[in-house]
Amino acid sequence: MTIKNWEDTDKPREKMMAQGKTALSNAELLAILIGSGAANESAVALSRRILASVGNSLTTLGKQTLAQLTAFKGIGTAKAITILAATEIGRRRAAETPEPQPRIEAPHNIFTLMQPLIGDLPHEEFWVLYLNSANRVIHKCRLSSGGITHTTVDIRLLFKNALEQGAVAIILVHNHPSGSTEPSHDDIQLTQRVKTAAETLDIKLLDHVIITEKAYESLVENGIMF
Repeated sequence: MTIKNWEDTDKPREKMMAQGKTALSNAELLAILIGSGAANESAVALSRRILASVGNSLTTLGKQTLAQLTAFKGIGTAKAITILAATEIGRRRAAETPEPQPRIEAPHNIFTLMQPLIGDLPHEEFWVLYLNSANRVIHKCRLSSGGITHTTVDIRLLFKNALEQGAVAIILVHNHPSGSTEPSHDDIQLTQRVKTAAETLDIKLLDHVIITEKAYESLVENGIMF
């Protein structure tokens, strides 16, 4: 039986979408790479056979040659190159030194982190910092980019990202190209809307910081928040 005849919950791509990448076996991940199997053999079955030939070792799989991989019926040059490219990405990822997660202890930490990104932009950008329980930034995301005086923010997307990242706290950050750090009425209203939504999801809104080229304003420090 080919994969297309399987139940959706058993198909590798659909399974990843529903359950996340960690729910897939190595054979299922490899099947996504090769896309299709051979006659009377699904991509997953072919992947299992390939992995069995290398003792189910991904390290050994990455050492295979094009000739060794294309010896399998259903694996042409393009699929073999895809497999080797994926294993090489994995090798390079393992060799990288993980970038340290910055810890946010005060608003000036936020300014130090974000000023190089948005401090001198000629237009306004709205970013969100997603934090873990230790107040370390696990992800930062530009949520929108607008004109000189304002930008729009999709609150649903903001919290969708928070849930996907497993964040327990968030910090709002945006710049004012005018050079003024004073929060606008819209800034304050948006902060309140996000705070209300965050409370329903048990996510903490720690601060909203406005950044310019040389200064910043924390809505917590100036008493506007909380």
